[in-house]
Amino acid sequence: MTAFSRRKILAGGAGALAAASIGSVGLQTLAREKGQETRSRVGVAFGTTVALTFAGPDAAALDEAIARGFAEIRSLEAAASLSRADSALSRLNRDGRLAAPPPKLLALTRFALDLAEASGGAFDPTVQPLWPLWRDATEAGRRPAAADLARTVALIDWRSVRVSDDMIAFGRPGVAMTLNGVLQGYGADLVIAAAQRLGVPNAFVDTGEFGAYGRAANGAPWRLGVATRDEPDRPYLVDDHFSGFAATSAGAGTPFSRDGADNHLFDPRTGASPHLVEQTSAFAPSGALADGLSTAAYVMGEPAGRALAERFGGSLSVRPAAT
Repeated sequence: MTAFSRRKILAGGAGALAAASIGSVGLQTLAREKGQETRSRVGVAFGTTVALTFAGPDAAALDEAIARGFAEIRSLEAAASLSRADSALSRLNRDGRLAAPPPKLLALTRFALDLAEASGGAFDPTVQPLWPLWRDATEAGRRPAAADLARTVALIDWRSVRVSDDMIAFGRPGVAMTLNGVLQGYGADLVIAAAQRLGVPNAFVDTGEFGAYGRAANGAPWRLGVATRDEPDRPYLVDDHFSGFAATSAGAGTPFSRDGADNHLFDPRTGASPHLVEQTSAFAPSGALADGLSTAAYVMGEPAGRALAERFGGSLSVRPAAT
């Protein structure tokens, strides 16, 4: 789950930042020297910049991958983005129930609830009521009152979400759901799957979280660096052969206090931000899983978070909290 640009693709990766520095002509030259074409496009979605890069011998397939990739992103936003008042998820939160939920919302909700159960509730999509509580208190220059926080925490329980093929409903008034903890990662899943269906052999996608397969335009492996907000040009973690999916969670993304101690990553049990780690990065077989694992691990801390990631075939890198 990410709210700011805190990770960068290192030189040689030929992803979004490499494309910006090399330029589209340079990327195309590198690709053609390898007998390939390349296509890159940058846009805005999920409240951040997204970038899709594809390489392969079939230019038409690459163009179609770009088009379908962004179509998948827009479809996902229509289903599950809280930035859109008309999204299916926004309507569910407003009305407390939603008939005939779109397939993407249904799939992502079921996934989020499964992860909530697996994490013992450390990941809980029903933390959404905490957002307006903390936002309003912050705008008033204070932290939420203890009584208000307790009342809001009482609404948080992933088990109150009822799901069937034709309905999503909340078990009581006041419950609301956010899927931001898995949304961008699921976006990467959808884009990668669309490209693979078209037979595109190489891809790097940045939807706020990352997915990649194949190789870069120059024939080198994709490279991914993970940095912090304070030192964005000094990655503390580098994957020189990145393939699969990665996601990062950091409390500095959306601070509710000047020092960032209160932020958008909530412990569902307390309604406040945990301080066990500074930042977590998860690598997993799917983008939604990587995204959710990084969020859960931020709440759980390193030993439990690492065990959860390994349980699902992933891995975890942790930036310890400052002491």
